[in-house]
Amino acid sequence: MSSTTSLKVGFVPEHFSTPLHFAQAYNYFTNHGLTVTLEPFTRGTGTLIEALRSQEIDIAIGLTEGFIAGLGKGEDSFRLVGSYVDTPLCWSISTGKNRDDITGVKDLKKGKIGISRNGSGSHIMSYVLAQQEGWLDEVKDGEEPFDFVVLGAFEDLRKGVNDKSADAFMWEIFTSKKYYDSGEIKKIGQIYTPWPSWHVVARKDLATSPEVKGFLEAVQEGINYFNEHKDEAVQFISTKMPYSEEDAREWLKTVKFSESVLRVKREVVEKTNDLLIKAKAVEGNVSTSGMVVDV
Repeated sequence: MSSTTSLKVGFVPEHFSTPLHFAQAYNYFTNHGLTVTLEPFTRGTGTLIEALRSQEIDIAIGLTEGFIAGLGKGEDSFRLVGSYVDTPLCWSISTGKNRDDITGVKDLKKGKIGISRNGSGSHIMSYVLAQQEGWLDEVKDGEEPFDFVVLGAFEDLRKGVNDKSADAFMWEIFTSKKYYDSGEIKKIGQIYTPWPSWHVVARKDLATSPEVKGFLEAVQEGINYFNEHKDEAVQFISTKMPYSEEDAREWLKTVKFSESVLRVKREVVEKTNDLLIKAKAVEGNVSTSGMVVDV
């Protein structure tokens, strides 16, 4: 890496990003000699991968399944360098408010599923859903379990199920809840990831640099501050993001950030990869060798 200490970091601007904002606000990045620009990506992990490939960003924090599936499909622009959230993610399954023909997950068989991007979490978790429902066993080689409709951002996905461009989509449950409460969309189910939900990746050419290590150490400090100042976290989430204080407090009960950001557990990567292969989200015989770099 060059002598510059500037890093562009892509993230999804949801409640999970709160420790990053604390690390920025309390100068943890600066204390490690870094100038960090946090770049929000509302369309999720698929667009983070695209930005890493184009070198628009240097580091990204996104969904485990998106990153590992990308690597499993041959993406070579980044490597896993850190852990961020140890708990699984609960994906809520939503349809349009007036879709009386869709009352539960069973009604989605061979249906139209809205996704943000190919390779995104919303895409990959659809395969996991199909696997859990037993529908993958009925899918012929070369076919897909659903008719996937790329719709883009969360707002576009909500519009899509209401104008019947799609029958359903999946998104994080607390981010979706506000729109259940308002009546804009309807919840028909939920599904948990079978893996820890968020990881950190860096561009391949930067992955072993001292700057990336310093960034991860600063993120750990941001997580530690988050854990010690839960009321401040709730205040931040409920005033700077579209979540109520009640929902922020409920979310806090469900999430555990990493105590070892600098460590990626290879057994987690292998298990996730195996599950993605079983769910037919990636091709078989994919090796996890080389997906992780020790910082």
